[in-house]
Amino acid sequence: MKQSLQLRVSQHLALTPQLQQSIRLLQLSTLELHQELEQILTDNPLLERLDDPLDNSVRLLADGAISGATNSAAEAPAMEAPAAGGEDSFDSGDSGEAQGAAETDWTFDDAPASAKSPDDEDARPQLEAHEVTLREHLLEQMRVTVRELRDRALLEVVIDALDENGYLEEPLVEIHARMPEELGIELEELSIALALLQTFDPAGVGARDASECLALQVKRLPQVPFVTRRLAVTIVEQHLTLFAQRDFNKLKKFLNCDDEDLREAQSVIRQCNPHPGAGFGRGAADFVVPDVIVKRTKNGWQVHLNQDVMPRLRVNNMYANILKQSKGEGSLTSQLQEAKWLIKNMRQRFDTILRVAQAIVERQRNFFSHGAVAMRPLVLREIADTLGLHESTISRVTTQKYMLTPHGVFELKYFFGSHVATEAGGEASSTAIRALIKQLIGAEDSKNPFSDSKIADMLAEQGMVVARRTVAKYREALKIPPVSLRKSL
Repeated sequence: MKQSLQLRVSQHLALTPQLQQSIRLLQLSTLELHQELEQILTDNPLLERLDDPLDNSVRLLADGAISGATNSAAEAPAMEAPAAGGEDSFDSGDSGEAQGAAETDWTFDDAPASAKSPDDEDARPQLEAHEVTLREHLLEQMRVTVRELRDRALLEVVIDALDENGYLEEPLVEIHARMPEELGIELEELSIALALLQTFDPAGVGARDASECLALQVKRLPQVPFVTRRLAVTIVEQHLTLFAQRDFNKLKKFLNCDDEDLREAQSVIRQCNPHPGAGFGRGAADFVVPDVIVKRTKNGWQVHLNQDVMPRLRVNNMYANILKQSKGEGSLTSQLQEAKWLIKNMRQRFDTILRVAQAIVERQRNFFSHGAVAMRPLVLREIADTLGLHESTISRVTTQKYMLTPHGVFELKYFFGSHVATEAGGEASSTAIRALIKQLIGAEDSKNPFSDSKIADMLAEQGMVVARRTVAKYREALKIPPVSLRKSL
């Protein structure tokens, strides 16, 4: 075999570092994007952020003096980037090729500066109040009701055994078995402590099961007739399963009562909370910040980027001037290029999100005008073909990106859905069918609710051929209970 050298020319797609970063930024959610950005700002000194939320806060200087922090944007104002497609559009081109590294054209600063004065009350960071836990709430009541130290210690032992809902899941026998023998604690003492705990607020705390929890609350409800209270206590203590299953015929037979008495007892039981301790010590509520906002104007439905989630970035002027004087020599040159890439890719990310959102709004105008019942079938390929992008790009854009509409906040993926054939030969969106099912159930007679088969027949009357199993699947997705649990007296 003879050895030889051959030279071949071929074309292939290579994922450059810049392209890899662009893809990564596109698939990140808003929260993940800001976390990623904070890490990049820490690693790259040439990149700085102009929208620091702590710019107007009071800071402690090195000599111990208190001084208000000055805004870096005020010291070195950044040049506004030109808009290409409207008020909220971005120019995704490389605007830094014609300027030097020291110029301020490498700026991602389309978000307008806040018009509020630093002296405004809401311009200062607010401190969150301490949330009182269930244990702290019960201990505070113990301090003002119990004087003996031994009784306080026993009561605190029982309080520590409660779960987050206020239930005592561990039997008193097991708690008593853990106590040291030299203390001489009797099981009856723990029972007395538990009985005292069950008189505390909130009503029902210290219960060992749902029946006891509801019974404790029913007994403490004010202005309830004696007969109704006794009937309600009997239901929750002896027939709670039948009550939960809404088997009212058996309940009336066992209790020997009529519909009116059972209805009054049901009203009393519904005032109770099966989880009395759930309202204490709740964590911070999860909320979603929309990436785009849809508003109705004279020209129709318009889409705008949410300026509050758009970070304002630029290249640090001081380091850029140093690189200019050194003619691009040094270890900071690569970090300068990375800063330029990041600013450009951030522009491209928000520009792509805006374009996809505009295409969605264009095709789902009926949804914004009439609600979910007017949603039309839509697939990723339809948007991809319209914008000249790949389906994978549309999938990245619509994942964990949210749109604020007059009907609420929705993930962009919400506007895509499968279709169901109609008798007229058309197509109906699965989202619209779910909305119709919700409307039909919301308007039903609670004494004679619709079954899944009945709902399927009602949809067929409107030209939508949907099987009963499909109706059951959509109903469960909407977290609507079955017909047996929707029936009332």
